[in-house]
Amino acid sequence: MLRKKYMLIVVLVGLATQMMGQQISKEELIFLTPQWTGERFDDGRPKVSDALLERMKSVSVEEAWAVMKNEGYRYQIAEGWKMINPDSVLVGRAVTATFMPGRPDVWKAIDDRGKAQGKRGQNTWPVDILVKGDVYVADQFGADKDGPTIGDNVGNAIYAKSGNGIVYDGALRDVEGLMEIGGFTSYYTSYDASHHNPPGDLNTMLIGINQPTRIRTVTVMPGDVVLGKMGVVTFIPPHLAEKVATVSEVVRLRDMFGHLRIKEGVYTAGQIDTRWADEIEKDFSKWLNEHIDDLPVSREQIQEILKKRTW
Repeated sequence: MLRKKYMLIVVLVGLATQMMGQQISKEELIFLTPQWTGERFDDGRPKVSDALLERMKSVSVEEAWAVMKNEGYRYQIAEGWKMINPDSVLVGRAVTATFMPGRPDVWKAIDDRGKAQGKRGQNTWPVDILVKGDVYVADQFGADKDGPTIGDNVGNAIYAKSGNGIVYDGALRDVEGLMEIGGFTSYYTSYDASHHNPPGDLNTMLIGINQPTRIRTVTVMPGDVVLGKMGVVTFIPPHLAEKVATVSEVVRLRDMFGHLRIKEGVYTAGQIDTRWADEIEKDFSKWLNEHIDDLPVSREQIQEILKKRTW
């Protein structure tokens, strides 16, 4: 009887491992993101709130960079992209995928396991787990000729599931079709009319889903907040997202107030462009209270800012 129970446990563990496919285990993902103490998805991925993602859309690259640099995260910005919808902002939670050059024995082992789970086409496996608010972030090792794993079919699937675009270090195909997807704000490396793994030329394989991955010189973790604007992509660790958004809001409000008072002739540029005197800080707090419903930051966030001030 005990032997039967033991064998059942072994089988169940084996099935659970199979179901993960190329995906990181929940325990390992929690282990690698210990500073995130908020909500998580069922697979362990940090779940920054929708409300915070909405606030993040107004954050500038410089503001995000400054906060992360001060926290010791110096290499979180990736540059040098082609873009779809360059005038839009890309914000969401990262779902990561890592591809490597194809090797027949490894590719077959991965593919056989996927087929046993009813999966086909390795390039669609990460797409299957996307939810609203996600951004598909893929290290396609810059593959160009015969490299594209995303065209307009997969692109439409990504957008249907996430409502977002992609950050993709590789070549896309069907770019004209992808541009027809209204909100598919995307960053990619190159374009090529071919597709991955043409007959007789195995050249890509999916090594990891929601594993740590590399985009340009950035280590990207699943659950990182993706902020794409002004032609660059910033990857914000989830435990710093609230601080980044709050600092951005404070800077935005202080800039509005400072510019207004300079135009009014109340203070000089020299007074505003340095550490503010106590009377200016008090004037700023008074101005926030008087205009709390007219500012480009929510009343709730302004109240939080005022609560933490000593004026």
